[in-house]
Order: sequence, then C-alpha cells, then structure tokens
Amino acid sequence: MPDKEIIDRRNRIEPKEQDPSERVKNFDEVAGTYTPEQALAEAKRCLKCKTPMCIEGCPVGIDIRKFIDEIKEGKFEDAARTIKDKNNLPAICGRVCPQESQCEKLCILNMKWTPVAIGRLERFAAEHEKQGEKPVIPEWNGKKVAVIGSGPAGLTAAGELAKMGYKVVIFEALHTAGGVLTYGIPEFRLPKDIVAREVDYVKSLGVEIRLNQIVGKTITIDEMLKEYDAVFIGSGAGLPTFMGIPGENLCGVYSANEYLTRVNLMKAYQFPEHDTPIKQSQKVAVVGGGNVAMDAARTARRLGAHVYLIYRRGEEEMPARREEVIHAREEGIEFRLLTNPTKVVGDEKGWVKGIEVITMELTEPDASGRRKPVPVKGSETVIDVDTVIIAIGTSPNPLLVKTTPGLKTNGHGGLEVDGYSFMTSREGVFAGGDAVSGSATVISAMGQAKEAAQAIDDYIKSNE
Repeated sequence: MPDKEIIDRRNRIEPKEQDPSERVKNFDEVAGTYTPEQALAEAKRCLKCKTPMCIEGCPVGIDIRKFIDEIKEGKFEDAARTIKDKNNLPAICGRVCPQESQCEKLCILNMKWTPVAIGRLERFAAEHEKQGEKPVIPEWNGKKVAVIGSGPAGLTAAGELAKMGYKVVIFEALHTAGGVLTYGIPEFRLPKDIVAREVDYVKSLGVEIRLNQIVGKTITIDEMLKEYDAVFIGSGAGLPTFMGIPGENLCGVYSANEYLTRVNLMKAYQFPEHDTPIKQSQKVAVVGGGNVAMDAARTARRLGAHVYLIYRRGEEEMPARREEVIHAREEGIEFRLLTNPTKVVGDEKGWVKGIEVITMELTEPDASGRRKPVPVKGSETVIDVDTVIIAIGTSPNPLLVKTTPGLKTNGHGGLEVDGYSFMTSREGVFAGGDAVSGSATVISAMGQAKEAAQAIDDYIKSNE
C-alpha cells in the first residue's frame, strides 16, 4: 500500500513578484501567476469541507471547492469552465478582488494558519482557459435590454442576460470598453490586455458594445425604453469628491479619477511615445487611504516622483487591501499617517508648491467601534510638493438623474433601488454596482449585477 501523501497546510504558496527596486521603473504586472506545480501544491491545501463556507463569502457564488478540486486533478480548463458558470471575468477578479475579506476570510484554514489562495488559483485557472472555444449562445428570445456602462456591473449584467437569450446592447461613454477596469486600475495591477480579453468574451456571447455614447446626451433613458424591454444602469461612480479646502483649484491638483484616467486610458505611462498631457512631477502628495489612493501613489512613483501618502488615520484603519499597502511601502512611498491636509499652497503663477497638513490623533472608539480623528492644535506644517492627488472617494455622475424624470437617488447620490429586484423608481429601469452603492469593489458590483439580471428576466417574463 503506497504511503499517504503528506501535505503541509500551514502556509500558502505565493507566486514570484517583481523586485521593488525594478518594478518602480516599469508598469509591468507586479505579481506573477502560479506555475502548474505551484497551483497543484496550493490546491492540495484545500480541506474539501462538506459545507464550504468560502462559497458563502463569494458575491457571485462560484463553486470554489469544485474548481479547486479540478485544479488538484490537473483539469485546468475544466476549472476555468466551472468559474465561468458564475463569473464572466475570472482573470480580472483573480487579480483585484479582496478575497482576504470575502471567500478566503471564511476558509477553515484561516482559523489556524493561512487560507487557501483562492484568488491566486482563480487567476491561474483563467490563464489556462481554452482559447478560441466559442460559448454556447441560446436562441434569441425576441427581447432586448440596454445596459449603460461597460464596467464590471455592466459587463456582468450583459453577459448574464445574453446567456438567458436576450439581445443586449451596452452603451459606453468612453472610447474603450471596460469602465473602471480600464481607466481606474493601473497596468501593473490589471493589464489592459486582460481586460480586453474579458470584454471580448462578453462580446462573444452576442453582446454589442457601442462606444462614445454618453447616455443623457447622445441618447436618453426615455428614448431607450421605446426600443428596449428594460434598461440596466451600471455606470459606476466616476464623480470625484474633493475636500473643500483652500487651494484645491490650483494647477497641479488632480482628482485620483482624472490622474489615473490620463495614465491608464490615455497611456501617459508610455510617455514620450504617447504625449498625454500630465505633469511630470517631482514630489507628489496623495490624500487618502483606500485602494485608489494606493493606485495613484504607486503610479506617480513609477512616473519618477517622490510620493507622500497622507492619511488622517493610522495604518490599521486604512481601507486599502493589505497587499497594496505592503507593495506601496516596498516601493518607497512615504506614509504620513495621522495627518490631514488643511490647504494646498500655490506660487505666484497659480501652481502647487506645497500642501499644509495638521497632525491628527484618534479618540476612543465610539458606539460604532470606530476611532474618530481629531486635529492637534498648532501642529500645522507644510510639505513641499508640486502635485496633489485627492483620492478620498467618488460618487455617481448626476447626468442620468438630471436627464431622466422620476429617477430617484439615495442619500449619497446613488440611485435608489428596490432591495430585492434592483429596480429603480422608474418602471423597467434597473441598476447595480457603484451607481447604487457608491465606490465599492469590482466583485460586489458584479454580485449586484447578477441579481439585477435575474430580476430583469423575471420582470420581462411577467409582462409578456
């Protein structure tokens, strides 16, 4: 009888990463993909729980245990198919989803050691998907749905509806599809060719994407409702939030949204081959502590600047993924924690020359358990910078509400929807993702879009 294989389940296997001293000089992807040997070894760490809690932590309900079993058996293409039963964008989600706070958080191994690297394995499976394999497209059911936005919510809703037999048309405002996946996430974290490949898959389902279509300008929702049986709004949250401090109108102040769009979509990172108008900064202050702040800071570092990351709370309170914080520190980002801007300082020509900040201290936890930052009087100092990037959040663009009578919003400017059907205050108009919740994660937007797609199917069938 052969000896039973001994599996070390204590520590997860991590793929190779670029050395920090090298990666700050390029926009190549930081983390690599597992080798087949690494993927097999990591998959074997899975305990094959009878009741896999990890699935409950996945907003789109991927059968995690099944696809990991298939990797364990060397059936990499089967693993990719299993994931795509629930998720049309696995190569994206395997890179940017916060698995550590979702599926991996509920992994039983996490109670004692390190969880199975579900995200890394998802990415591996996606890389081994059989290329050129055409998906089975059902016969058209005679119904049409319009989708606004080609980000994660729009692509997900469109793909799900296409699989149900609907003719789906996506209306995208920009000249390239992908939404925040294309303009908001840097190349070193999510390569553009990966996004393009996932977009192409959705198109292969029969989805049409119309670019340069600003809904509310080139076409209205009311006009759509005359041609389509339902409308899904997945337009995201692209309206930047500013602090309201003096000097934010100076030259050299960017929202993170604008800065990242110029670099990602307009290819400023390929300067001088692409002469995108963006300031060649020497010293940059990035304000914020989320993933977008990390993306902006690490992008500015790669463009040659010394970067200060200014955040009013401590590192433990940062909403950014821990992996991104570690990478930023490795790359030389200078963290100025418990620090908050009070004004942006300009020169006589109206350009940024510094940012005034004040030291903060945290109070005792309130009823919500959160410690509130309060300023320390008289602790103001000025940091010499020539560029300031504000990354403290975004909200949905109000254009759709302004041009669609009866479309209601909630307290933070997001679209008001029914909690079960995701229908807005307008009959036949549904919404999901950041357009509803405000800036959140890719996978949460996809989860809402899947539910909304099912609700749209139910709605159309009930009106036949």
